[in-house]
Amino acid sequence: MTVRAIPAAEAAARLAEFSQVIDARSESEFAEDRLPGAVNWPSLNDEERALVGTIYKQVSPFEARKRGAGLVAANIARHIEREVVDKPREWQPLVYCWRGGKRSGVLADLLDQIGFKVTLIQGGYKAFRGAVLADLPVLAQRLQYRVICGLTGSGKTRLLQALAAQGAQVLDLEGLAQHRGSVLGLMPGDTQPSQKQFDMRIWDQLRHFDLARPVYVESESKKVGNVTVPESLIQAMRASPCVWVDLSLEERVDLLLEDYAWFVRDPDYFCGRLQALAELRGASVVQDWQDKVGAGQFREVFRDLLERHYDPGYSASIRRNFQQVGTAHKVAPRDRSMAAMEAVAGELLAND
Repeated sequence: MTVRAIPAAEAAARLAEFSQVIDARSESEFAEDRLPGAVNWPSLNDEERALVGTIYKQVSPFEARKRGAGLVAANIARHIEREVVDKPREWQPLVYCWRGGKRSGVLADLLDQIGFKVTLIQGGYKAFRGAVLADLPVLAQRLQYRVICGLTGSGKTRLLQALAAQGAQVLDLEGLAQHRGSVLGLMPGDTQPSQKQFDMRIWDQLRHFDLARPVYVESESKKVGNVTVPESLIQAMRASPCVWVDLSLEERVDLLLEDYAWFVRDPDYFCGRLQALAELRGASVVQDWQDKVGAGQFREVFRDLLERHYDPGYSASIRRNFQQVGTAHKVAPRDRSMAAMEAVAGELLAND
């Protein structure tokens, strides 16, 4: 048998055909971004990679290759012992590294010698990312969208969840970004993906959608926390039909108290996040909110945030950016509950 190398675009189109996708890069490279469903079998870990690089620069390329070969051989032996012993002959992995194929090539050759049908990505991860970036605009423009709009706390995310539960195609950008989409939107202890990984996650979702059915998506801005929605997708969303979710102010306050409960549990963290609004809303306004948080007046703070910060900004932004919001289909859930959102989702899907 011989290892087959295929172009990155072909690999992207055929991902589902492979038994497993193996990333031979270091753990930090893998953490920054990787192919959908990939597992990490580092040929060199971060420390070893740095060591070999130092030898290459300070001693010689020959000495670096000798040291690297020993480390790679030992690491691949461990991967095979741990991961491959129970694999059947029919197991067909797709293997890649950064670009040149040296790290993935050694692993692929050994797997091939065992008797597995192994495929390499020509140009590695770098070429695959290029294929993804080329494909994203094509996918984004071919799909049809229904944009869920509504003031902060109106239950847009809950409605998306209810739609997904009833079989609708849903693109949850906040879920993919691991961020609620505002200055208060990062959950304590959570970390957003890199921009590269965010792009990859969006591409992976879009490529699985049925072109004949609409995709429901929330009316996000260009940035979700620290990551940016691809321009082609933003443009397609902003030109699409809208659904406006109308929920009463008090229900919206209650929803925020539920969905941002960590602020109630950790007032100091809440005050720290509010400080980020000082430049925009003024130090005295933010100090007033922080004082109320200290006094346990969370409901008053959330109501004030909605009325003085979120609602004016969102109203102006949505009307400026989403072309069809003026003719949006309006829905009014009876309350903030998931049961109410499920009822609205059923109505939307029945009429779509």
